[in-house]
Amino acid sequence: MSQRRRSKGPGPSQGDDEEEDFNLSQTPTHSQVQRSLDRCSQDQVNQKVSELVQFLLVKDQKKIPIKRADILKKVLPGYRDVSLEIISRASRTLEEVFGLQLVEIDTKHHVYILTSSLTRVQGENLHHRDNQPAKLGLLIVILSFIFMKGNSAKDGAVWEFLRRLRVYPGERHEVFGDAKKLVTEEFVRQKYLEITPIPMTDPPEFNYQWGPRAAKETSKRDILHFVAKIQGKDPSFWMSQYTEAEATP
Repeated sequence: MSQRRRSKGPGPSQGDDEEEDFNLSQTPTHSQVQRSLDRCSQDQVNQKVSELVQFLLVKDQKKIPIKRADILKKVLPGYRDVSLEIISRASRTLEEVFGLQLVEIDTKHHVYILTSSLTRVQGENLHHRDNQPAKLGLLIVILSFIFMKGNSAKDGAVWEFLRRLRVYPGERHEVFGDAKKLVTEEFVRQKYLEITPIPMTDPPEFNYQWGPRAAKETSKRDILHFVAKIQGKDPSFWMSQYTEAEATP
């Protein structure tokens, strides 16, 4: 079989897209996928599932069709052999957490969209499924929002942002249960978040900040690179956050 020559030089091009489509047609076998999964830690796979979920949600806000080639380039570089498994797990998370289905609308070029899932059964199969990737994804989103807002965000702004992701403080969520309790109690108890009252506010308002565990388990640099990857920009686009992230150990 003749091999296509890879185009050289940084940045996407039409040739790059053709090369990606060519490679994507070579689907790994089940045994190849399993061997690749065995080489990855469960935490690594869960992290990539969470990153992919947030990437897809951001793209959905703009109603932009999503190419699998873009997923590989921006979210899963180095994970090509297990990409279909990660996409499958992200699809299940989107279904369970956000009521969205990942639909492939172009099987030749592997293009996806998210559509609303209106036929879900309340609570079906949720008790025995691992929702840790979903919780981790929600936590990363909140930490990212706080950092990009200058390391502190009012509770109203946080929940307005989460509503755009279909997470509501006053409604029971199918995976998270009481989402407000998860955010304001569980994440606080685990020291991922700190929530402090703002003096002299009526009705009471609160500030959200990173907790000490968040600062130990991730970094502002990692969070900024995560945001930049999703937005398709260089981290230095946000100069203030970039300077702070680079200066923080």
